[in-house]
Amino acid sequence: MYSVSFKNVKFKKNKVNGLELFNLEGFTMFTKKGFNINNQLINDLKIIDKSLAYKIVSEKVERRYKKLLNLLTELIISDDDSGSDYREALNQIERFRLEIKNKYRHYLKQKEIEKMSHELTTLKKEAEKRLIILNENIISYKNGKGK
Repeated sequence: MYSVSFKNVKFKKNKVNGLELFNLEGFTMFTKKGFNINNQLINDLKIIDKSLAYKIVSEKVERRYKKLLNLLTELIISDDDSGSDYREALNQIERFRLEIKNKYRHYLKQKEIEKMSHELTTLKKEAEKRLIILNENIISYKNGKGK
């Protein structure tokens, strides 16, 4: 395995033990096809410098966040009588929130996390409110039908 370090404007290639690299904290990027360096297949890269990882992670999270917002607005706007769309929206919000908390929290700025959290909390409250209203309507319909 190789580690490439940037010191004093010179690139140094150092041969290191694989266990040393696995124990380092950093953002791991997986490649689909891989690539070769000195006839060794490289499947993933670990970025240790947080300033480099920030740029990559912020773009990745921003893309996923925009997709999630589009999906959530579609799910909340849809007219669903069973409430499954609202439950799906709540599940997607919780999944994204946990992924940010566990994977990307160390690489993002606190201000970005708070902004996303605020917007997701607003959508979560709206989905919960609509789900409660839907459940109340179903219960009142069932109670009124038996009379």
